[in-house]
Amino acid sequence: MKILITGANGQIGTALAAALRDRYGRDKVLCTDIYKPKEDHGPFEMLDILNVQRMSEIIEDHHITQVYHLAAILSANGEWNPKKTWNVNLNGQLSILELAHQYQMDKVFFPSTIAIFGSTTPKSNTPQHTAAEPSTVYGMSKLAGELWCQYYHSRYEVDVRSLRYPGIIGWQSAPGGGTTDYAVEIFHAAIRQEAYTSYLSEDTFLPMLYMDDAIRATIELMEAPAGQISIRTSYNLSGLSVSPGTLYREIKKHLPDFTIRYEEDFRQKIAESWTESIDDSVARKDWGWRETFDLSRMTQDMLAHLGAPVRPET
Repeated sequence: MKILITGANGQIGTALAAALRDRYGRDKVLCTDIYKPKEDHGPFEMLDILNVQRMSEIIEDHHITQVYHLAAILSANGEWNPKKTWNVNLNGQLSILELAHQYQMDKVFFPSTIAIFGSTTPKSNTPQHTAAEPSTVYGMSKLAGELWCQYYHSRYEVDVRSLRYPGIIGWQSAPGGGTTDYAVEIFHAAIRQEAYTSYLSEDTFLPMLYMDDAIRATIELMEAPAGQISIRTSYNLSGLSVSPGTLYREIKKHLPDFTIRYEEDFRQKIAESWTESIDDSVARKDWGWRETFDLSRMTQDMLAHLGAPVRPET
């Protein structure tokens, strides 16, 4: 087995690369991105995912058997350049799927998102199969990507697997331009003893997942027997549902002087188009998904890793 990760320097890629190298060995995981990582943690190649020839060369040279395709432009940043976002997100994925078919790879992982949902989607306990009319080009590209995954599986038998990530909260790296970035930024502001300005309103609830759970879910999905995978578009996935207000109040239990103010920007409308909570019962049934971090445990772990004193649970 030899794993390729695209977009490995991003928020999820950084944590996933470390977890995969711990699990399978440092030299079994090749990281790629359009810029070099700050630190050398293992094999790395520069790669623009729109450069299909270079991608093909890397796959051949390193005998790649699995791909975790994380490279993408995220929701908030994507609205500044919609055509580029569509090109990078969709055509990059199509290249990966075609190369996976061409080289008969074992497995491919594609990250989808709750951004595929829109105003016609049930906001509470959003089911696995439901209306999806995204309002952002990021969500549009991911929804199309889910259908391409299913197509390549049904027509070419490519073993492609996918998760609809909610907002991801983690300490390992900085966020990368998503609408849920506040849930990471707020912790860094608290640690710096600065007031945080939230671009979402106090009671804007969105599904979230702690990074440790997100990485574990990804690996568990990829290691599950093919016979247990019933969804070839993308599995709903969730852990908890929080708002800026609930997260602020939880942090304040440990850092009483922390303050927040609310100044909504264009990301508020994006968040309002998304769902508030997710029904991920299909993932639980098919391959045994279970989250381990609730709001309290996640907050304590984030603050501890970022160097803040935490109050023990009572």
